[in-house]
Amino acid sequence: MDRHISAPVGRETAEELRAGDYVYITGTIYTARDAGHKRMYETLREGGDLPINIEGQAIYYMGPSPAREGRPIGSAGPTTASRMDKYTPELLDLGMGAMIGKGKRSQEVIDAVVRNKAVYFAAVGGAGALLSKCITSSEIVAYEDLGTEAIRKLTVVNLPVIVVIDSKGNNLYETAVKEYRKI
Repeated sequence: MDRHISAPVGRETAEELRAGDYVYITGTIYTARDAGHKRMYETLREGGDLPINIEGQAIYYMGPSPAREGRPIGSAGPTTASRMDKYTPELLDLGMGAMIGKGKRSQEVIDAVVRNKAVYFAAVGGAGALLSKCITSSEIVAYEDLGTEAIRKLTVVNLPVIVVIDSKGNNLYETAVKEYRKI
């Protein structure tokens, strides 16, 4: 089913989505990769505040290439989500609404998705140049010293993603394999 949603992604919206849905996101999302997640984790361990209000936010696991002239961002493809797994349950428990990446997630992340009625989306790896066309603005909002791994605030219009893990714990990576084996 094709769905058009707005970001930030509230729990009500996340609960309506099902594994396998094609979704087009419009609104504000944030980027964070390994180094940004590690820095947020360390900040929380030290009793500090996150650099963004995480409530309902969608975090895109992406570090862009440099922008071409006249463009807000360069290639913007997803990175492997499992590298953020040790940080993700805590961010979900703090209210993060969605994640965008590629690849499988740990059982701890899946449990946190269900517990918090969140959603995990996959973006198509290798399509970063095409995905960047959906980004109308990009600004670094935290950890500028991390370069491409700085946290960025993006404005997106119809960013195409697929629901991989829905708020009920349904996992497209598992159900798709079962369907394929039937064929």
